[in-house]
Amino acid sequence: MQSYAAVLALLGSLGAFLSAVYAVARLAGVGGTLGGGPFLSGGRPLEHAASRYHVRWYVVTMVFLAFDMEMIFMYPWALVVASIGTKAVVEMFAFLGLLMVGVVYAWREGAFRWA
Repeated sequence: MQSYAAVLALLGSLGAFLSAVYAVARLAGVGGTLGGGPFLSGGRPLEHAASRYHVRWYVVTMVFLAFDMEMIFMYPWALVVASIGTKAVVEMFAFLGLLMVGVVYAWREGAFRWA
Protein backbone atom coordinates (compact mmCIF):
# COMPACT_ATOMS: atom_id res chain seq x y z
CA MET A 1 0.00 0.00 0.00
CA GLN A 2 2.92 2.36 0.63
CA SER A 3 4.21 1.90 -2.94
CA TYR A 4 0.84 3.10 -4.23
CA ALA A 5 1.01 6.09 -1.91
CA ALA A 6 4.32 7.15 -3.48
CA VAL A 7 2.93 6.82 -7.00
CA LEU A 8 -0.24 8.73 -6.06
CA ALA A 9 1.84 11.46 -4.40
CA LEU A 10 3.97 11.77 -7.53
CA LEU A 11 0.92 11.95 -9.80
CA GLY A 12 -0.70 14.51 -7.48
CA SER A 13 2.38 16.73 -7.46
CA LEU A 14 2.60 16.43 -11.26
CA GLY A 15 -1.05 17.46 -11.60
CA ALA A 16 -0.53 20.41 -9.24
CA PHE A 17 2.54 21.53 -11.18
CA LEU A 18 0.75 21.34 -14.53
CA SER A 19 -2.22 23.25 -13.13
CA ALA A 20 0.14 25.94 -11.83
CA VAL A 21 1.86 26.25 -15.21
CA TYR A 22 -1.48 26.64 -17.01
CA ALA A 23 -2.67 29.18 -14.43
CA VAL A 24 0.48 31.29 -14.83
CA ALA A 25 0.18 31.13 -18.62
CA ARG A 26 -3.46 32.21 -18.45
CA LEU A 27 -2.69 35.12 -16.10
CA ALA A 28 0.43 36.34 -17.92
CA GLY A 29 -0.92 35.85 -21.44
CA VAL A 30 -2.08 38.54 -23.82
CA GLY A 31 -5.85 38.83 -23.99
CA GLY A 32 -7.70 38.16 -27.22
CA THR A 33 -6.52 36.33 -30.29
CA LEU A 34 -3.60 37.48 -32.36
CA GLY A 35 -5.04 36.13 -35.58
CA GLY A 36 -5.76 32.78 -37.03
CA GLY A 37 -3.31 32.97 -39.92
CA PRO A 38 0.02 31.18 -40.18
CA PHE A 39 3.09 32.86 -38.72
CA LEU A 40 5.98 33.62 -41.03
CA SER A 41 8.44 35.91 -39.24
CA GLY A 42 5.68 38.36 -38.43
CA GLY A 43 4.36 38.72 -41.96
CA ARG A 44 1.69 37.08 -44.03
CA PRO A 45 2.93 34.28 -46.31
CA LEU A 46 2.99 35.10 -50.02
CA GLU A 47 1.93 31.63 -51.17
CA HIS A 48 -0.04 28.69 -49.88
CA ALA A 49 1.77 26.10 -47.76
CA ALA A 50 0.77 23.29 -50.13
CA SER A 51 2.04 25.06 -53.25
CA ARG A 52 4.06 23.08 -55.74
CA TYR A 53 7.83 23.09 -55.83
CA HIS A 54 9.93 23.09 -58.98
CA VAL A 55 11.06 19.61 -59.96
CA ARG A 56 14.70 20.74 -59.63
CA TRP A 57 14.34 20.76 -55.83
CA TYR A 58 13.66 17.02 -55.80
CA VAL A 59 16.98 16.33 -57.54
CA VAL A 60 18.80 18.59 -55.08
CA THR A 61 17.09 16.73 -52.24
CA MET A 62 18.26 13.38 -53.58
CA VAL A 63 21.86 14.64 -53.85
CA PHE A 64 21.62 15.97 -50.28
CA LEU A 65 20.34 12.62 -49.03
CA ALA A 66 23.23 10.85 -50.76
CA PHE A 67 25.72 13.00 -48.90
CA ASP A 68 23.75 12.61 -45.70
CA MET A 69 24.10 8.85 -46.03
CA GLU A 70 27.80 9.36 -46.64
CA MET A 71 28.14 11.09 -43.29
CA ILE A 72 26.17 8.35 -41.54
CA PHE A 73 28.71 5.82 -42.79
CA MET A 74 31.79 7.97 -42.26
CA TYR A 75 31.30 8.67 -38.54
CA PRO A 76 31.54 5.03 -37.41
CA TRP A 77 34.26 4.43 -39.99
CA ALA A 78 36.36 7.20 -38.44
CA LEU A 79 36.15 5.44 -35.09
CA VAL A 80 37.40 2.06 -36.34
CA VAL A 81 39.75 2.99 -39.20
CA ALA A 82 42.83 2.97 -36.98
CA SER A 83 42.13 -0.51 -35.66
CA ILE A 84 41.18 -2.06 -39.02
CA GLY A 85 43.89 -0.45 -41.12
CA THR A 86 44.38 -0.24 -44.86
CA LYS A 87 41.37 -2.38 -45.73
CA ALA A 88 39.01 0.18 -44.16
CA VAL A 89 40.66 3.04 -46.04
CA VAL A 90 40.36 1.22 -49.39
CA GLU A 91 36.71 0.39 -48.76
CA MET A 92 35.88 3.99 -47.82
CA PHE A 93 37.57 5.34 -50.93
CA ALA A 94 35.59 2.85 -53.04
CA PHE A 95 32.40 4.11 -51.37
CA LEU A 96 33.40 7.75 -51.95
CA GLY A 97 34.21 6.87 -55.55
CA LEU A 98 30.68 5.56 -56.07
CA LEU A 99 29.30 8.75 -54.59
CA MET A 100 31.53 10.81 -56.85
CA VAL A 101 30.14 8.94 -59.87
CA GLY A 102 26.67 9.99 -58.72
CA VAL A 103 27.76 13.62 -58.32
CA VAL A 104 29.36 13.68 -61.77
CA TYR A 105 26.18 12.21 -63.25
CA ALA A 106 23.99 14.80 -61.49
CA TRP A 107 26.34 17.58 -62.60
CA ARG A 108 26.29 16.34 -66.20
CA GLU A 109 22.48 16.20 -66.14
CA GLY A 110 22.33 19.82 -64.94
CA ALA A 111 21.08 19.23 -61.38
CA PHE A 112 23.30 22.01 -60.04
CA ARG A 113 22.32 24.68 -62.61
CA TRP A 114 20.15 27.32 -60.98
CA ALA A 115 19.32 29.56 -63.89
